[in-house]
Amino acid sequence: MAQDLIRDWDAHLAHEKRRSEHTRRAYIATATRFCAFLSNHHGGAVDAHMLKSLTANDLRAYLAARRAEGLGNTSAARELSALRGFLRFTGGSGAVVPPLRGPRVKKGLPRPVAPAEAMQLAQDVEDNAREGWVGARDFALLLLLYGAGLRIGEALGLTGAVLPLGETLRVTGKRNKTRIVPVLPAVAAAVSRYVAACPWPIAKDSALFLGARGGPLAPGVVRASVRAARRALGLPERTTPHALRHSFATHLLAGGADLRSLQELLGHASLASTQVYTAVDAAHLLDIYRSAHPRA
Repeated sequence: MAQDLIRDWDAHLAHEKRRSEHTRRAYIATATRFCAFLSNHHGGAVDAHMLKSLTANDLRAYLAARRAEGLGNTSAARELSALRGFLRFTGGSGAVVPPLRGPRVKKGLPRPVAPAEAMQLAQDVEDNAREGWVGARDFALLLLLYGAGLRIGEALGLTGAVLPLGETLRVTGKRNKTRIVPVLPAVAAAVSRYVAACPWPIAKDSALFLGARGGPLAPGVVRASVRAARRALGLPERTTPHALRHSFATHLLAGGADLRSLQELLGHASLASTQVYTAVDAAHLLDIYRSAHPRA
């Protein structure tokens, strides 16, 4: 029955998918509401057979009911995503989820990761690496993204020619535009520690960050490690490698950096791309105000 299916899905989310408790609560609440809706909508008990026979119209009817309750586009898209996962799980290996385009969601502002969360994330990735040198590599890479504001592709595009790291680093970004970024001592130390531990030789014309077999490190490997770490730590899903770059920008702006300097450090072609961070910083300050002010 529905309750058994939902309980099994919760266990799957916890153990196989390693979703955080917060995410699981939201997903399970969505599945519970959906099954209650189907029971009234079809006038019968909800079981695996019924779920396999659903159509896009059933999903559309559910979302319409939720929208009538005041659900916004972002929340509706999130519920639809959760339901797709639920239906894939209950349908087994041959599950076919009814196709339905989700509501259009306005792209939001990038949200920064707190400094403590950034370091906690990098440390957890290192601690849970299968080999010591792999952990040192990932820690150094994430520190480089956070400490210098690099895109993940820019960091993985670095070669051994940058060694040993000095106080600055020349980076090639989008449209082959180069820029100079400062290198914090902690970042340089982390990279040196990785290089010393790496079992593969790092030549001047080969990738700085190497994979398990000595070839260039793939970005998907890094994203997977970060995904596992943020779930283990209960961090929000916005905590991605690219979010570390956003944090670099937001924290510099909050510390007094001007937009032109920030534009150069980030490698943005236009100032308009950098100006989004003024809104990010304002949003961050508003979050602090709302959580701290007694009248907020």
